[in-house]
Amino acid sequence: MQEIITSSSEETQALGEKIAEKLNGGEVIALFGPMGMGKTAFTRGLACGLGILDGVSSPTFALVHEYHGRLDVYHFDMFRVSGWDDLYSTGFFDYLDSGGVIVIEWSENIEAAIPEDATRIEIKQGAQENERIFRIEGMKI
Repeated sequence: MQEIITSSSEETQALGEKIAEKLNGGEVIALFGPMGMGKTAFTRGLACGLGILDGVSSPTFALVHEYHGRLDVYHFDMFRVSGWDDLYSTGFFDYLDSGGVIVIEWSENIEAAIPEDATRIEIKQGAQENERIFRIEGMKI
């Protein structure tokens, strides 16, 4: 497990860009952490690193946003998913074989469905207000 600390939204986005450099398609990136920890900022950076210039926003109400760049990104928000029926209705399982990069916010709500080989990123509040601690498993940065 690696631990990386960011001190601003811009640094969080830069971390996402750095991780994007390592992606080849087919990866699942499962984000864990409470509201306001920078999950969407991280995803914005990852998308930017893949050449996606469209505005990246949280898919809270849409459940999934699709972005197209060097690799397709399927950005899920599982905040409102409360069971297997809800999860199936998102189309999540269909996306697993898409060859794109799947980024999941609120992965704790679907933990049993996350592939074993997924990169898991836990985000926690740091000592300072804007500081975030990223604990990354499944990928070397």
